[in-house]
Amino acid sequence: MLAIILVAVVAFIHLYILVLEMFLWNTKTGHKAFNLRPEFARETRVLAANQGLYNGFLAAGLLWSLWLGEKGIHVTVFFLVCVVVAGIFGAVTASRKILYVQALPAVAALLALLV
Repeated sequence: MLAIILVAVVAFIHLYILVLEMFLWNTKTGHKAFNLRPEFARETRVLAANQGLYNGFLAAGLLWSLWLGEKGIHVTVFFLVCVVVAGIFGAVTASRKILYVQALPAVAALLALLV
């Protein structure tokens, strides 16, 4: 039960990131969330929307795995590992905050799932 809740939390984190990157990037909310200057946000909005779409795919995969139930454990593990890898890469290349916001919840969900 804890694993299901944590997987759902990771999925909803990524849905929220989708909204931030696809729809709110060039707003005060997006600027604050990502510490952006308005000019930079304007220039990079298409790239951010693309990133947001990929976060949406991660969320969709995790939600799909929950829908599959016990039959979907391999799907769940796959998508959680994808989130962890993306979180580590983001922490190394963009912001350490990504490690805590994305990778850590996914690791917690993985541990809960595998225990």
